[in-house]
Amino acid sequence: MAKRIPVTEEQLRGFKYFKMLLPLLDRLHDDATARDKAGNRTLHFDQYAALVLLFLFSPIVSSVRGLIQASTLRKVREKLGVCPTSLGSFSEAASVFDPDLLAGVVAELAGELRPLAHDSRLDDIPGILTLVDGTVVHALAKLVGQVFTGRDIKLHTHFDLLKGVPASMDLTAATDSEVDNLLGQLLPDRVYVKDRGYACFRLFQSIIDIGSHFVCRIRDNSVSQLVEDRPLTAEARAAGIVADQVVWLGCADKRDELKQPVRIIRIACTPHRKGHHNGRGGPEQGETLLIATDLLDVPAEVIGLIYRCRWTVEIFFRFFKHVLGCRHLLSHRPDGIKIQVYLAIIVCMVITLWTGRKPTLRTMEMIQFYFAGWAEEDELEAHIAKLQSASL
Repeated sequence: MAKRIPVTEEQLRGFKYFKMLLPLLDRLHDDATARDKAGNRTLHFDQYAALVLLFLFSPIVSSVRGLIQASTLRKVREKLGVCPTSLGSFSEAASVFDPDLLAGVVAELAGELRPLAHDSRLDDIPGILTLVDGTVVHALAKLVGQVFTGRDIKLHTHFDLLKGVPASMDLTAATDSEVDNLLGQLLPDRVYVKDRGYACFRLFQSIIDIGSHFVCRIRDNSVSQLVEDRPLTAEARAAGIVADQVVWLGCADKRDELKQPVRIIRIACTPHRKGHHNGRGGPEQGETLLIATDLLDVPAEVIGLIYRCRWTVEIFFRFFKHVLGCRHLLSHRPDGIKIQVYLAIIVCMVITLWTGRKPTLRTMEMIQFYFAGWAEEDELEAHIAKLQSASL
């Protein structure tokens, strides 16, 4: 195995951009200090968070031991306000600090975000377009404690489509129910956009009862009773819509679960055989997709557009895991993982605020080139300026 090359001060750059982030972390400083009776704590929550952000931004620092070494460097201590940190202190921090305090930082940044460029037809949708999905993160070792029963965890994500960032991510065992998780996270004034893993009458009714809406793919063989067969406009036909119907979904004994008719949009698509889509296997798909929604007055082609936007969250998952380094967990303690997840969300939001665009692989690479010393500051600023002008 190749010997790790120590991190040097000359390799670390980009601290100018931390100036925008560090004031947001000040509110974390006093967390868990009450239990420090001796008054000798040297690693506070804001400092721990700053080191995790260094890991997320810098390609040079790629491990916990690299962060520990970086904390001994004069430049890191001066710019991030940290003290030399031991491996024991860094590891303990994951079980000492309260990750939910970072939710306030996320909420503050979310309030600063403005809608990104998008199809104007989405402006009239009655609620915040929220893409819902889960992704599995393969932990590198068994998690400490009894919170998770295995090596994998799942991040249940609510993604704000028009702002291009996750609104929240909840951490559970990979085997936990996505439907039950969403039932516990529902908010009013949302339009929840989901794939067929969330096709559940109880969930549909709960979304309606709380004052939100849903757009969800359902199974091709779903049982329904026709109430109204709506004529298709030319715009709907051009968008591949082949049927627009209001139906009672499910058999008669399901009326206590789903208490009103819903709308079914049937969209033409390319069929695939089982085992041949994305090289991963999966259920067979026919010549149409069935999309259920309680949005009765939105044009059928706009319902199709909303569902197609669901792939945005899949693209984000690739960015989140592969670019931000969240395939590698700095801690295997549940609260430590939550802290890393919250800080990764903050990175996504900050990139969006800097650029006016949703975070992408190219932009993150450019930022990392700068942090690694391969790109000059004016080159990074030119990249950001180009994105800003394109978003106007």
